Amino acid sequence: MPVRPAKSWSSTLRLPKSSFPPRPQAADQSKYLKRCADDLYEWQSRERAAQKPFLLHDGPPYANGALHIGHALNKILKDVICRVKIQQGRRVVYVPGWDCHGLPIEIKALEKQRKLHKGSEGVLDAIGIRRAARSLATKTVNEQMKAFREWGVMADWDSRWTTMDKVFEIKQLGVFQEMAKKGLIFRRYKPVYWSPSSRTALAEAELEYKEDHLSTAAYVKFLVKNVPEGLKGKLPDGQLYAVIWTTTPWTLPANRAIAVHHDLEYSVIRSGSNLLLVASTRLPHLTKLFFGENPVDVVVESIKGSDLVGAQYVNVLRGKDSVPQPVVHADFVSADSGSGLVHMAPGHGMEDYDVCTPLDIKADAPVNDLGCFTSAALPDNPAALEGRSVLDGGSEGGSGAVLQILGDRVLAVHKYKHKYPYDWRTKLPVIVRATEQWFADVGSVKDHALNSLEDVRFIPETGRARLESFVKGRSEWCISRQRAWGVPIPALYNEDGVAVLSDESVAHIISIINERGIDAWWTDSPDDPAWIVPGLEGHFRRGKDTMDVWFDSGTSWTQSTQQADVYLEGTDQHRGWFQSSLLTHISASGRDGAPFKTCITHGFTLDAEGKKMSKSIGNTIAPSQIVDGSLLPPVKIKKKTSGPVSQALGADALRLWVATSDYTRDLIIGLPVLQFNHAALLKYRVTLKMLLGSMHRSACGAPITKLDQIALAQLQAVMTEVASAYDNFEFYKGIFALNKWISSDLSAFYLEAMKDRLYCGDGGGVVEEIFHGLLRMLTPITPILVEEAWAHRPEWMKEEAQTNPFHRTLDDPIISSERVVKDDKLLTDLPWLLNANTAIKTAQEEARAKKIIGSSLESSVVLQLPSQALEVFERYADELETIFVVSSVAFGDQVGGAWKYCCDFDVPGGKGTAWVVPPKEYKCPRCWRYVAPVEDELCKRCEDVGSVS
Repeated sequence: MPVRPAKSWSSTLRLPKSSFPPRPQAADQSKYLKRCADDLYEWQSRERAAQKPFLLHDGPPYANGALHIGHALNKILKDVICRVKIQQGRRVVYVPGWDCHGLPIEIKALEKQRKLHKGSEGVLDAIGIRRAARSLATKTVNEQMKAFREWGVMADWDSRWTTMDKVFEIKQLGVFQEMAKKGLIFRRYKPVYWSPSSRTALAEAELEYKEDHLSTAAYVKFLVKNVPEGLKGKLPDGQLYAVIWTTTPWTLPANRAIAVHHDLEYSVIRSGSNLLLVASTRLPHLTKLFFGENPVDVVVESIKGSDLVGAQYVNVLRGKDSVPQPVVHADFVSADSGSGLVHMAPGHGMEDYDVCTPLDIKADAPVNDLGCFTSAALPDNPAALEGRSVLDGGSEGGSGAVLQILGDRVLAVHKYKHKYPYDWRTKLPVIVRATEQWFADVGSVKDHALNSLEDVRFIPETGRARLESFVKGRSEWCISRQRAWGVPIPALYNEDGVAVLSDESVAHIISIINERGIDAWWTDSPDDPAWIVPGLEGHFRRGKDTMDVWFDSGTSWTQSTQQADVYLEGTDQHRGWFQSSLLTHISASGRDGAPFKTCITHGFTLDAEGKKMSKSIGNTIAPSQIVDGSLLPPVKIKKKTSGPVSQALGADALRLWVATSDYTRDLIIGLPVLQFNHAALLKYRVTLKMLLGSMHRSACGAPITKLDQIALAQLQAVMTEVASAYDNFEFYKGIFALNKWISSDLSAFYLEAMKDRLYCGDGGGVVEEIFHGLLRMLTPITPILVEEAWAHRPEWMKEEAQTNPFHRTLDDPIISSERVVKDDKLLTDLPWLLNANTAIKTAQEEARAKKIIGSSLESSVVLQLPSQALEVFERYADELETIFVVSSVAFGDQVGGAWKYCCDFDVPGGKGTAWVVPPKEYKCPRCWRYVAPVEDELCKRCEDVGSVS
């Protein structure tokens, strides 16, 4: 008998068909990018113009070089927040800014000029430096802006601001004027952090601390000349020396006092014919250090520190004209280390200055801008120290030379490892040095500033204590810098160097700058009378100090007339921009409260091993490498003859990494993380492609099944969870919920169960709702993917002119009211159904491992259930084979068949058992279900499908 040829039924199937590509097509990305970024921002600004805006104020990035992964984290987080707010129906105002003044740009501009002029140092004056720096900053701003836009960041780019814009500078000077008017600006000769490598004063925010800095420390004795009357007669014969310990011997030429503490006990020990004064509790350590194991003669057991105050000693480094110097009390003196007596150099120590100033003890700092001694360091022999670097730790350096001059007055020298401040730009150590500088009195406003933070939301909450601690520690903010590239401090100086800074003088200078431009401060003739306030008598010159860049960026709140809804920056900005913005706002804005309602901080980026990223160790990852997929190996695609395919998934790959990271901590980024997110993004594309290919107009009127209702319930639950996470700025939690839903509920459950109906049945279901719901959840995170998917929607959807997913709000229903799940029992039954589904899959895997079945349709299921559970499952009896993707489902205790596998699962009333057994019918050649009455014949459903022949 001849064999009947097999008939092909493929033409009768609704296999998914979509123009949506499996990977992004580079040629189309720019148009999608424009639609979902620039066009979207413009649309919401126009359509929601009457609304009160949601303002995210940009902490300006520094316009100095290429962008790194930290920039991507920061800018994309801001963009995701803005997109979430648009989705919530808000009008977003996000105007990007850049910080453009300061030393790094100035240095970079100078280096560029030196290369152009073959190393010549003297090619630029102040105005030349400013022009070169402006050119460099302008070029960098444009390059960074281009990259930000390529990441899908939407903003009002046309209104962008920089701290070097004339409008910004005038407003900044206005803030300075307001603070000066309130008496919060003053000039004083006092110690500040000074960077010899940058040749300028620095603020605390411009420092970073090296934990293992190595200093030359020494114990030095000073001859006591006079003691208070109360001590005379208590001391034995011999010359008394006060012993101090210092980690900066180079500051000894500036020593002007020795501090003790009133309440400490001091002892006198004999050293030959000399007597040494030290804290009593330090005796065990110091005697061993000075005398080894030799016995020590303690000649005076205890002297109260308060009895020592008023004694006088001599600093021999001051030369033959030296005068006796006092022993004073200081609260910070302790006996935890050193000798219990502290060397005071008010010109090189801030605490020293605070103690000495009220006592009329003058501060001297015989060190120049380069960190080298001046001739005043050693009056009797200037050449011995002049020109030596105080930071040079060798024998020829400042400390070594001072100790050599002191000779036998040095009792011990050792190396000391400790925490020490460094210039955060040059990465070189700084010194404390008294100079004439301008200060802002933030101590007067910090209580107001702290009170204003009570109404601020911090994410994470630990940011509150961190910012408060920095504000509490502030008193005087050194705002002057000795550089050319910046906003000038608008002060005039008379012939004696006395500064003039009044409301009238500052207002006048601002008016001239507004008229002539800020460069005129440097280019106009020194004696140009236009700058002098009318009525001011005498000769005056314009100052050359510029403002701290933190004062520049800190006044950026002037770019808006309302309080910002969100400030978002790295955790290092608690000591930087968050603080300077808060303090200037409280000082000069005239507005109540902090400049921000919510303060969000993110961590730093680390490599795969948890190490800080650094160019020097070569563990950095550029954002462009994630965008272009170059970090991942190319893949080979079946049926493709053109060779391996790039793993590039565009800016969405970068954005997804940001969104999946818990940014409140330091973030690890490396190949494993990128591969995981890459797989997730590909999963989104595969899912969208299937959804796009499975939406048919003819299926729109198809009935809603219980399986569809389950899918809608799961969709509604995940949309609610994701929206809540996004609203709380916990984007990683939202993506986790989304990924779990796609993997467990959508792909492995609903779409798997729906394949038969989609391909072989009426093509109905709730695929369209799922498509819109998935786009809603992805819209803030992967906007380019969403725009691309929307562009590839079926033609019938385009004809219906459905609302663009970017224009929808969370109030726009995804699920129509008539399709919403109304059966409360379904929601309570769902966990039991899913338990059964898991048990069936487990039993099937056992059969599959033994090669008894391949497809799950090659099996049937028998459920053994307690009576309470049976009532639940019988409610879904007509759909259970579809839900479980098997050929049939039956209930009962009798289980037969050539083979059988089982798995228990939890049900109401106890345990149920799912038995996987052979199907009783034959395989339908069209739908592959084992429900055909005769081998090689169609099942009843497939027989009824029109067009089958």
